[in-house]
Amino acid sequence: MSRRRRNATSGPAATNAAVFGEVLRHFREAAGFTQERLANQIPCDRSHVARVEAGTRVPQDTFAKQCDELLGTGGVLLRLWGRIDWYPEVQRPDWFERRAEMDAKAVALREYQEQVIPGLLQTPDYAHALFSRRLTSAEAVEERVRARLSRQQRFLAANGPLYLAVLDESCLRNVVGSPEVMRAQCAHLLSVGRYANVRVQVASADRAEIRRPKASMALITLPDGERWLYSESLDRGHFNGDPAVYARHIQTYDVLRADALSAPESAALIGDFMEGYGDHGQAPAEHSDMDQEQLQPRRRRQLHRSGAHLDEEQLQRQQRRQLHRSSPRYPRRRPRS
Repeated sequence: MSRRRRNATSGPAATNAAVFGEVLRHFREAAGFTQERLANQIPCDRSHVARVEAGTRVPQDTFAKQCDELLGTGGVLLRLWGRIDWYPEVQRPDWFERRAEMDAKAVALREYQEQVIPGLLQTPDYAHALFSRRLTSAEAVEERVRARLSRQQRFLAANGPLYLAVLDESCLRNVVGSPEVMRAQCAHLLSVGRYANVRVQVASADRAEIRRPKASMALITLPDGERWLYSESLDRGHFNGDPAVYARHIQTYDVLRADALSAPESAALIGDFMEGYGDHGQAPAEHSDMDQEQLQPRRRRQLHRSGAHLDEEQLQRQQRRQLHRSSPRYPRRRPRS
């Protein structure tokens, strides 16, 4: 561990995190909540609450807001959260530093992701579970989680840069951590998807006609008009600033977004997965016939409400016109659901 990292653990960030944790603990105990009860109602793992109170885990603003509501603090925790500089200094892998620098000044970011939720949309528990698969040191895991969350603040803040994310459905099906972690992750996707600058769409597994990119990628637009294509292999990042290459991939991305579920349709599907993780454990992540049968009726209702069944509505109109021609009585039109 570097001298810089050792100093950071005892600097302002650690002190601020500890203060937030002490205030949270005070209000939790005053409200008669145990850590487990608070975690169940958020929902999140009890260990997450414990780490926040110990000052070793950085919470998100949504966590602070939920705690305010559950503990009746009058918004104290969210206001305190907003005044803390949680990430004055973090360390990242050397190969990722350039990407982090671009994120810090990008005016627009378009991403396509397979298998796992994009880093900018991950909850702390999801990121922790993901890094725990590859790293054996608890300290290294916490450092990586802290670095990942530091990139999110700019995009998830008021007036943040444009952020468009298309998730392959595998991101929702692959269980990272536990069903509880996945349920909270789905809830987080629904929350951030309502931000003015953020759109989350899903490339549904049952749409075989979708032309998916060959790998996860990010299309980055910088303030000076520079545009970069970014992708990753196992242990390094790859940048390509060739305008012709960028133009080819942005066209692929635009077609992908057009063919993917719309943002409201995607929210409905994410909601289905969230309920499945709460009711059936890991069921949504498995490709069983029963899971598909349970998922499809609700998805069809959601798509119908959003106008996806236009052909069916046109058929109904034709049937009504035929009835009108063959009978002097007009059928009463029912209001749409």
